[in-house]
Amino acid sequence: MELLTTTLTTFLQFYFVLLIARILLSWFPNINWFDPPFSILSQLTDPYLNLFRSIIPPLGGLDFSPILAIMVLQLLQGVVLNATRAFASPLG
Repeated sequence: MELLTTTLTTFLQFYFVLLIARILLSWFPNINWFDPPFSILSQLTDPYLNLFRSIIPPLGGLDFSPILAIMVLQLLQGVVLNATRAFASPLG
């Protein structure tokens, strides 16, 4: 069980870094998202971000959906860590 939660937590942390990189790179309009490595980053992060873009449309040209996406990812990571602690603690 510990291996599973450690792997899942590591994956969520890595995906968080990918999301931050994608968000920061979106501020540069001259990036061609069809060239590697940007296309790989886009293919990995856009499906997750598109879930939240359908909920929160851009307002005034600003896309606020990554904020919600990061909050949900951090919430999920917290749930995984708390579940790990709950299973690891003694019953007494």
